[in-house]
Amino acid sequence: MKALVLTTGSVLGVLGGGQLGSMFTMAACRLGYHVAVWDPDPEAPAHRVATHSFPVPFTDQHILARFAELVSVVTYEWENIPAELCRALEQRKPVRPSSAVLSVIQDRLEQKGFLASNGFPVPPFAGLTDPDQLSTSIRQVGYPALCKTATAGYDGKGQWRIPRESDVREVERAILESARPGMRWIVESLVPFERELSILVVRGADGQSCTYPLAENEHDEGILRTTMVPAQGSSVVAEQAAVLARQVVDRLEGVGVFCLELFQLPGGELLINEIAPRPHNSGHYTLDACSVSQFEQQVRTTSGMPLGEVRLLSPAVMVNLIGDDAAILMKGEGCRTLLNIPGAVLHLYGKPAIRPRRKMGHVTFLGETLSLALGHAKQFRDGLANGPILSAWEPVRH
Repeated sequence: MKALVLTTGSVLGVLGGGQLGSMFTMAACRLGYHVAVWDPDPEAPAHRVATHSFPVPFTDQHILARFAELVSVVTYEWENIPAELCRALEQRKPVRPSSAVLSVIQDRLEQKGFLASNGFPVPPFAGLTDPDQLSTSIRQVGYPALCKTATAGYDGKGQWRIPRESDVREVERAILESARPGMRWIVESLVPFERELSILVVRGADGQSCTYPLAENEHDEGILRTTMVPAQGSSVVAEQAAVLARQVVDRLEGVGVFCLELFQLPGGELLINEIAPRPHNSGHYTLDACSVSQFEQQVRTTSGMPLGEVRLLSPAVMVNLIGDDAAILMKGEGCRTLLNIPGAVLHLYGKPAIRPRRKMGHVTFLGETLSLALGHAKQFRDGLANGPILSAWEPVRH
């Protein structure tokens, strides 16, 4: 069954106005749509590019009514949007992905339970409702382990590593200090993975789906630092990831853009770490390296358009700018030198305040070969770490 395509000039609603909401808004405007952004933070970047801006709390019932009346359809930029807000909006307008999908994904225990019950591969896990029972939960999954809040938390926040039994008491105290009534946690086995991978899958309201190339990721203290695409290695692994991604989103009956974060074990087996029900940081390369970006795909699935082509036009390496990275880059000749590198594309998110561990932008390095893009990305990261930024940059030789 073909979905009804919203006409040009329709208003698309997006909950959340960070960089993902901003990039969605720009993609929607390019396709002739207007966008209403609802984000409580008046300095959220998407407010500056939106047609309609609602910088008010998500609990405002008056704004809920106005927002629902204004928009034709609703999407969201991240999974920590209140599920009850999506359910309320869904009574009046379509929400894509649905509130049911959001409810499963935004609670890590619900998400892992859904995946495990449907036969999808996940690391061993156990639930935790009382910090005093941490050691009992760990015994179910083994050491080393990782404890995460069941809801909220991202980029390494709300997570505690537990390498050995002697670390349990310290982690228990940390959990107790941050605990709130009714809070739950998930305890997972820290599996000995060989690589961290991710794959974007797009699914329309008609059930048609497609996947982007498999990407390989490098994290630093829980925050994505670098993504390279296509991931090196066996094409068999890439096909397994694509099939798994489509199966998971089909089972969810999701409509929109999703990302599966994966662990590849030494034997080649893939385990699902987490699912994101929206465009993903590791998919930012699609803005510059693909015929249709992940954000345009979000617009297409939200508005009922056909899915776009997912062709990779060039190998790419994406490097996140975190905290002071953006300020370092803009000092002296850093920015000029960077932009003189063939294939370097700079994206700054326009966030007014620089804070540690905050994503301020990213740089995509395109190259005729992945090794060329990787070489430029490595020089850039070394320059950020050692300074003066890129002052001694020279063309990478094959």
